[in-house]
Amino acid sequence: MVFHGVPRLIQRIFPNRVWEGNPDSQSVFLTFDDGPVPRITDFVLNELDKRGQKATFFVVGDNVNKNPSLAREVIQAGHQVGNHTHNHLNGWKTDTGSYLSNFEKAEKTLEDILSQKTRFFRPPYGLITSSQASAIRTTHQVIMWSVLSGDYRRGISPERVIEQSCKRTQNGSVVVFHDQEKTAELLPKVLPHYLDFLLSEGFKTQLF
Repeated sequence: MVFHGVPRLIQRIFPNRVWEGNPDSQSVFLTFDDGPVPRITDFVLNELDKRGQKATFFVVGDNVNKNPSLAREVIQAGHQVGNHTHNHLNGWKTDTGSYLSNFEKAEKTLEDILSQKTRFFRPPYGLITSSQASAIRTTHQVIMWSVLSGDYRRGISPERVIEQSCKRTQNGSVVVFHDQEKTAELLPKVLPHYLDFLLSEGFKTQLF
């Protein structure tokens, strides 16, 4: 089961995390998690470039190590990168010390390969403890989401991903897709439709 939206109650419980942007601005924050991954991230970059749209890529440090040129392409295309830990850790299953060390390892990888520090962090699975989040917030904004496409979910239909993603998108939405192996087959069936939807509805894509 996929919860495509985040209840307001959850957002109010964790007010120090970024769930959405300005509701008065007809723009959305388009984000991609877990890359860079060859052929999939390339596909995303190409689709965005066709439409002049920008996105934030929350990258896994280990994937950046494996695909440094592709990571640089993201930056060169005018997109933004954020930290997604080095090994895609579940914060609820990882002690704080190990989690923060993994976060720092990813940060060093991004600085070494991309020659820049990130200012944004998204916890894998959206799962992070209060102590982990408090430590990371001293240097980074913790970015969550208001619209989850569900593209990673095994067995989900392209029609449902498109329907739910479009239905829930509104001014200021933070929208999540994934550029990873699990979405290699589904993403080409849904992303072009969603990006065209944004254009047809007059939504601009915005960076954090």
